[in-house]
Amino acid sequence: MLRGKQSWAFQNKPAIVSTGVVGGPFEKRGRLSEDFDRFYDDLWMGENTYEKANRLMIEDAVKLALEKGELHENQIQFFLSGDLINQITPSSFAARTNEIPYLGIFGACSTSMEGLALASYLVDSGGADYIVTGASSHNSAVEKQFRYPTEYGGQKPPTAQWTVTGAGYSVVGNSEGEKGPVPRVTSATIGKVVDMGLADPFNMGGAMAPAAADTISAHFLDLGRDPSYYDLIITGDLAEIGRKTAKELLQQKGFNLTETQFQDCGLLIYGQDQPVQSGASGPGCSATVFYGHLLNQMKKGVYKRILMVATGALLSPLTFQQGESIPCIAHAVSIEYI
Repeated sequence: MLRGKQSWAFQNKPAIVSTGVVGGPFEKRGRLSEDFDRFYDDLWMGENTYEKANRLMIEDAVKLALEKGELHENQIQFFLSGDLINQITPSSFAARTNEIPYLGIFGACSTSMEGLALASYLVDSGGADYIVTGASSHNSAVEKQFRYPTEYGGQKPPTAQWTVTGAGYSVVGNSEGEKGPVPRVTSATIGKVVDMGLADPFNMGGAMAPAAADTISAHFLDLGRDPSYYDLIITGDLAEIGRKTAKELLQQKGFNLTETQFQDCGLLIYGQDQPVQSGASGPGCSATVFYGHLLNQMKKGVYKRILMVATGALLSPLTFQQGESIPCIAHAVSIEYI
């Protein structure tokens, strides 16, 4: 099971049984709109706060994943979920609704792969038959907490990123009984906290890039692989600045990735006509792109092996106000369509 210093190789290769992906109005206009299951036409989503809207997206995505997997809540052993709002309350309140035994997790924008790695470990070791896991974010709720309310209309620099309004969740289960090829989780690498002293909350991609490079290189070393093993190596939300930096850092470590092989979810989800500065971010970025678009691409035969690397900036409004730098992390999960 343990490979090298920080990786797991899963003997039973847990399957991603089904998924549910929900987005907001801005995502509906995006490049990957066909890969979502449901959209809301306004950011309020029928609720009276954006935080409640975030909770509603989680509930919907979980319900969709269960329906598509023909499963009921009482067949699920654990619910692993996280988001960006204070004390991950949208996830906790969604757990109150679905009544599945709950483990709240927080890795900022790396939460989606933190959850998938832990869920796969539990299923692979016999600790559960089915687990629901995923992550979410809401643009207006996150901007209000970490930067300025959207109504403020503050100008953002070119390095800034747009927080995705979306939720992506999956059912991870024992692969026994699955007929034909399905997406299976074969390994995971748990990242270390990396802090290069950057303190600009409007350049998250640049801050997270070293953590992404550190985890990717650790994955290759722990498992004895090189980049050619994967059809696609994709980060969560480094966007334009961070992706370029991570690629250069990996080259310095001796890993040369091509432009088409090394991509970023934050550069895929929106179209060129959408004003998102450097690209997209938020836990919902990697969650919706992976559980929606990328798994659909695997089912179509575009990719057979993907290394999904979600990145997170582990700051809070309080640490920023106290002048702290931004510690970052990245978790990598290997998915193969077999």
